[in-house]
Amino acid sequence: MVIIEKETVAQVPVLHVVKKEKREERLPFILFIHGFTSAKEHNLHFGYLLAEAGYRVILPDALHHGERDSSLSDRELQLAFWNIVTRTITEIKKIKEELELRNLIQPDRVGLAGTSMGGIVTFGALAVYPWIKAAVSLMGNPMYEAFFDALIETGKKMGVAIPLSDEQLKREKARLMKYDLSRQPEKLAGRPLLIWHGKCDQVVPYSYTYEFYEQIKPLYQGKEENLKFISDDTAGHKVTREAFLETVKWFTKHV
Repeated sequence: MVIIEKETVAQVPVLHVVKKEKREERLPFILFIHGFTSAKEHNLHFGYLLAEAGYRVILPDALHHGERDSSLSDRELQLAFWNIVTRTITEIKKIKEELELRNLIQPDRVGLAGTSMGGIVTFGALAVYPWIKAAVSLMGNPMYEAFFDALIETGKKMGVAIPLSDEQLKREKARLMKYDLSRQPEKLAGRPLLIWHGKCDQVVPYSYTYEFYEQIKPLYQGKEENLKFISDDTAGHKVTREAFLETVKWFTKHV
């Protein structure tokens, strides 16, 4: 029987999903990160299937989301986007370390996945945490610098007032560079990576991830089974059932 518990881990509200009979065992561990304006509960189907497969799964609420909602306006939330992304990357490490201290996870068997913003977080975490054994990005974007510029440009075209000077924007972009996997693809070190993206995505453009996939393919020579890109010709900014079943299969194989 799979149980779902609301907990706080490393001061972050999470859903903890695990088989009841394995609750106190050291298990392989998957973290699943939700998308922008979503919440941990919205990805419970991932948690359930992964827990059924024998993993301990944690679904955290990102800053300003879910139980951590701070009543920001849409504009304030948009402006906080990159701060939420980098804060989540930091919190992933703290959650993993606390569960390791509690002897609940196998630290050499850690997987990370996410949808949309969670996929962006996944790529950024791969750039800084070598202990992530395998990862899945669903509708994410590894190109932090390019996406930062694109979001600013879109905001200006829509008439959104950006409350930062050009110099401040430059500093903010520089702060993101250490998480930009497209600038340091060698950090992948051949680790298993599954990328899923719909070609009709109007929110996080498909072109970024496909270009990145083409960029990193040569790095997986001799380890081709560790890299997979799934295109969906008709999907927009919504994860399909096929995508989440492929996610479960990927972790079952690699973590």
